[in-house]
This record gives sequence, C-alpha cells and structure tokens, in this order.
Amino acid sequence: MTYALIVVPFVVATALVTLATVRRPRFRERMASSGLTALVLVGLTLVFDNLMIAVDLFSYPQEHLSGLRLGLAPIEDFAYPLCAAFLLPALYTLLTPRTPQKDTA
Repeated sequence: MTYALIVVPFVVATALVTLATVRRPRFRERMASSGLTALVLVGLTLVFDNLMIAVDLFSYPQEHLSGLRLGLAPIEDFAYPLCAAFLLPALYTLLTPRTPQKDTA
C-alpha cells in the first residue's frame, strides 16, 4: 500500500465534514481562517520535514511514495496538515449546539 492511498480516507472525511458545515453561520470566515492555518502548517511541515529527513531521523521506502517531493519531503506528508486545518474547525462547528437567532425588530 502506498502513502497516497493511506491519505485518501482522511482527505475524503475532511471534505465531507467540511461540506456539512456549508449552511452553518460564518462559513466563509471559517474557510478563510482554515486556509491561512493550512498555509502556516504546510510551511512548517515543509521546513521541519526537510530538516528531519536531512539529518536522517527517518526515511521513506521509495516503493510506497508517489515520487513527488518538496525538497526532501514527499508530497503525501502535506495532506495531514491540510486535513487538520479544515477538519478540526468543521468538527467543532458541527459539535457546537446551534443557538437560535434573536430578532432585532
């Protein structure tokens, strides 16, 4: 099994849970915040995965990788921070009880 196939269920679950929050209030703001968070997490992953691989803390068997890399880090490693950035706020939104809207009239 390849690392890309291992990531698929996480990506699908993230997409489904995130899409389940489309009709919840402040969806756009949440997506903007998640996007910014994803950029930061991907940047950190890029730096620290490359450092850890460069100093030989771990390695990946080539037969399990897609072959695409950003520096020394395989592209598959970047799915997890992306999923975390979108899945956690979506789960929080779904698990938070809805409060009724107050009329201002």
